This record gives sequence, structure tokens and C-alpha cells, in this order.
Amino acid sequence: MPKQKTHRASAKRFSFTKTGKVKRACAFKAHILTKKSTKRTRKLRKGGYASATEAKMIRRLLPYK
Repeated sequence: MPKQKTHRASAKRFSFTKTGKVKRACAFKAHILTKKSTKRTRKLRKGGYASATEAKMIRRLLPYK
């Protein structure tokens, strides 16, 4: 059976913790930051974890991580 290919876009965006949770960055931090409050942009710096449903799909995209 041939090897599976890793989805490169997902590999750049997600990483896994030792316990198997999927780490991700917060959205809405790329542009149009002037109208967003300083408090809001500061909170967006912190990452988060993908939900269980999303994590299942991400694991399928990243078979060797």
C-alpha cells in the first residue's frame, strides 16, 4: 500500500500536544486590526485547541504527526 500524503497547508497551521490535543492559532488576526480593540488583539495572540469534531478531521489530514 502506498504512503499517504500529508496535507501541507494543515501541517503549517496545526500542531499536536503530548496528550494528543490539536493546537491552533486564533482567527481574525491577519488584517483590519485598527478597528479591533487592543484588548481583543492581545487575546488573539494566544492560541487555542481545536474541538473534538475538528480534531478528528485534522488527524485525517495529518497521518504522520
